[in-house]
Amino acid sequence: MTPQAHGIAVPLLAAEALGKRFGSHVVLRSIDLGIAEREVVCVIGPSGSGKTTLLRCLALLEEPSEGRISMEGVTLAMPNANRAIRRAAACVRAEIGMVFQHFNLWPHMTVLANLIEAPMHVRGLSRQDAVARAEALLEKVGLADRRDAYPTRLSGGQQQRVAIARALCMTPKLLLFDEPTSALDPELRREVLQVMRQLAEEGMTMVVVTHEMNFARGVASRVVFMDAGDVVETKPPDAFFTAPETERARRFLALLEE
Repeated sequence: MTPQAHGIAVPLLAAEALGKRFGSHVVLRSIDLGIAEREVVCVIGPSGSGKTTLLRCLALLEEPSEGRISMEGVTLAMPNANRAIRRAAACVRAEIGMVFQHFNLWPHMTVLANLIEAPMHVRGLSRQDAVARAEALLEKVGLADRRDAYPTRLSGGQQQRVAIARALCMTPKLLLFDEPTSALDPELRREVLQVMRQLAEEGMTMVVVTHEMNFARGVASRVVFMDAGDVVETKPPDAFFTAPETERARRFLALLEE
């Protein structure tokens, strides 16, 4: 893929011929994907299709076995990356926020402490500025009154909203979500999805691995359908859900309707 893929002149984030193996097991196969600023890309597909591994590569948590990851044209990851590439990755890692399926909050810290730790130590914010930013974001996600609570005192939906606020505290250019509602019951899923919809409306660039088809249909700029480590199809949501091009995508959607 060139940076012009999908009509994007210079993608905010791009994967080019991205492959990933764990030993002899091939998880990703030569994936090309560009993410433009303000885009919401929903990655869907059956379990084991490589969605989470793709997201972890985009987040620079896994090193590619083939291909490369770049941000705004600067290479950040490739096999056997040299010192200059690793240095570039370290400089921009804070620009990529990630929200995990199981929240990954520090249980021994209050909600506020979870939010201010990275901005102070990575971004260099003063405690006063970090607290002000954290309080504003907790207000945004509807949890201003829980700033002094510990994660174990929160519902799953509240913990995930704290995790989103924590990622936003770093003022990232891009947010990655790895099935952020899969561990929640339907009522709590709505809480989290509403926050994500608000972020999309505000122009946050997002890549969302999800099984929430209504969210993908209603919020995504583009749907990426994966199977067996490949990107099988990528289309705007209306086109994908009403007229998928591939038999594999049609079978996947048919199963969802059963």
